[in-house]
Amino acid sequence: MATEHNSHSHDTENALSTDERKHMSDATYAFPKQRKEPLNDASHVRNAIARFDQVKDVSDEEREEAFKNIKAAAKKHGVEMKETSWRQLGGKPHTENAAQKKASLVRC
Repeated sequence: MATEHNSHSHDTENALSTDERKHMSDATYAFPKQRKEPLNDASHVRNAIARFDQVKDVSDEEREEAFKNIKAAAKKHGVEMKETSWRQLGGKPHTENAAQKKASLVRC
């Protein structure tokens, strides 16, 4: 019996297959240019919020656009967000983030 290979690293009932991702429009992603962080349901919206600071190789402008996309998707899918700025997501970014770096220098 053949099984569908799911390239998504998360084994959840909402995991997207490679084929499903291929058929999603760029606008379905928080980061549409990079096609990172799908926002097709509440589970993926929560995941995008949690992993926001882990997205690499994006500018502050792209983060701003992604945050707006996430906020819209959160509203659509009934996910509560308290954050009002992308800079409030992720206390320890995995990529260099000028806003986070500046904030840490001010605390010192």
